[in-house]
Amino acid sequence: MASSDLEGLCTHINMKISAIKKTLQLRNIGQEPSFRSMLCNIGNEMYLLHDLLNKMEEEVQQQEKLKNLLKELQKSAERDLDEARHLSENIPTYLPKPTACCTTKRTEKPEEEPKVVESERAKKTTKKPIPVKKVPLITIEEFQSVPTYMKGRLTYNQVNAVVTDINKAVVGKYKILHQPLKSMNAAVRNLYHRFLKDETKDTKGEFFVVEADIEEFANLKMDKRFHTILNILRHCQRLREVRGSNLVRYVIC
Repeated sequence: MASSDLEGLCTHINMKISAIKKTLQLRNIGQEPSFRSMLCNIGNEMYLLHDLLNKMEEEVQQQEKLKNLLKELQKSAERDLDEARHLSENIPTYLPKPTACCTTKRTEKPEEEPKVVESERAKKTTKKPIPVKKVPLITIEEFQSVPTYMKGRLTYNQVNAVVTDINKAVVGKYKILHQPLKSMNAAVRNLYHRFLKDETKDTKGEFFVVEADIEEFANLKMDKRFHTILNILRHCQRLREVRGSNLVRYVIC
């Protein structure tokens, strides 16, 4: 046997003997009455410390759950705020507005009542503008419900940008249709007659546009992306198609 192996064996045996001695000393200390109470107190303190650590771990888990709930609540509040801001900025023009008699207080004197009656009669005799029906903007929830294969890489803002352009065409078209013929120049009169020619029995009483109307009043390309967005608008029941005479009419739902 080599001397190095013998020295290693001796060291190992000595370490074992030292460990046994320490174990015996600790056992003897535990049997002494003066140290027994100390060991008991140390055991109790360790038990209390273990219990405290368990409670702290439970509290950390509860705080983690509360943090996740607050994050979800914050996201929901931000979505509601964006939707409310979007609705306030895009109030449909065809909604009824409050009348002056409901929003103002009556401060006239009794002797001035005949003038008020005359002004009310004048208001009734004046021709009220016909409200134009527009395409309502797509909400975030509706856009998220559209199948992925249908919307592809399109975003929520891109779809509503096209809706805004379509509404420009609707407003421009029906502004001309509601305009007296005497006030039109030659170009506007040609548009007026084309609008009437595009109408059919299926579109009577409806608001609709064709691609030529959108090109006339909105800077929008009639490309593949445009027709994909039209499919999304049909899916969300914003538009429907009426075909005839080699022309597609997009009727507002």
